[in-house]
Amino acid sequence: MDQNIQVLIADDRSRSRRGLRALLTAWPMVEEVYEATNGQEAVRLVKEYHPDVVLMDARMPVLDGLEATRLIKSQWPEVKVVVLTIDAGRRADAMAAGANNFLVKGCSTGELLSALYV
Repeated sequence: MDQNIQVLIADDRSRSRRGLRALLTAWPMVEEVYEATNGQEAVRLVKEYHPDVVLMDARMPVLDGLEATRLIKSQWPEVKVVVLTIDAGRRADAMAAGANNFLVKGCSTGELLSALYV
């Protein structure tokens, strides 16, 4: 993909969102970054902004990230969802929910950035 992308970060931890935002906004291919604090807000923002990629935490309040992934992929299958979580054991659940990719928090910057395009 040689075009600029819009990314939605869905994570209930503000520190995680800030770190990801800092990384993504420093990368020239990222045109816009949106933030959601829970799965319900993530679904609403996907409907409103149609980002290219959602970086989705698996465990969040109000609506779990995996359930939000199911909802997003059922309504907007073209939106790529990358589940980014601390719990490596959630890979099978994330993929079953429709995630395009799965990463464990703390992965390398290269892994994260390449997941946006794979």
